[in-house]
Amino acid sequence: MPFRPLRMKGFFALKGGICMKISFIGAGSMAEAMISGMLEKRIVKAGDIRAHNRTNKKRLRTLEQKYGIQTAKGLKQLFEGPDVVILAVKPKDAPDVLESVRPLISPDTLLVSVAAGITIPFIENKIGRHIPVARAMPNTSAKVGLSATGIAFNAAATKQHRHRAFAIFSAVGMTTAVKEEQLDAVTGLSGSGPAYIYYIAEALQQSAAEIGLDAQTAKQFILQTIIGAAEMLKTSAEPPEALRKAVTSPNGTTEAAIRVLDEREVKQAFIDCVKAAAKRANELSNAGKEPARE
Repeated sequence: MPFRPLRMKGFFALKGGICMKISFIGAGSMAEAMISGMLEKRIVKAGDIRAHNRTNKKRLRTLEQKYGIQTAKGLKQLFEGPDVVILAVKPKDAPDVLESVRPLISPDTLLVSVAAGITIPFIENKIGRHIPVARAMPNTSAKVGLSATGIAFNAAATKQHRHRAFAIFSAVGMTTAVKEEQLDAVTGLSGSGPAYIYYIAEALQQSAAEIGLDAQTAKQFILQTIIGAAEMLKTSAEPPEALRKAVTSPNGTTEAAIRVLDEREVKQAFIDCVKAAAKRANELSNAGKEPARE
């Protein structure tokens, strides 16, 4: 069900007029993408966002100056009255961070993890109390407001908690609620998905050079081709196979190209790569083990 925010006094508030205070543990690229998206779409005010980064204080100052958010000197300050706390740290750091926040988090505060492989049972076990928890898997397209995010909730998350989470992630793209056991598949398909498209673009760029197109001209054609194909997929009622066949004339150029892809079993390679990513996500999501500290 799509989330529809209500406009109130110059900024967006949640359904029912509930405004949010949000704290970020971690200040990396995903945290910045979410902060930028929320402020651009006026989901929250800059003064209602706090961030803390354990090591890179320069990074915190940059976010403070760029977006006008508040920075916290420590975790204790970060937990002064937030409605939502977003765990945006590296997976290897999550166990120690969760241990540290255990005595600080309120039972009504929604804890959202965007750290890969950090499962809801793992978080619940570390916190040691029944609190509302969500696990989200956005992708790097959040940086341009076009992420495809899968999100799962535990039983303690109320309707209000869910609305808050949907408001946050809808600010950086499409958001869909899934069962947690489906998040590994979401990771394999869309979490790693942008890299698959970049891989195709990389191959097209290299092929363009080999057939005599300069890099800048090739980039323009490649970008527009990908954008156009995505728009066709989005707006057409036809499945991808039908769209492909519609531009594949007998004995034509596209048929010659597709024949090579079929001979090299490229479709199966993509299927296998998605399965491999999902399998690795499942390994990382093993709730019985702490993330590797490599």
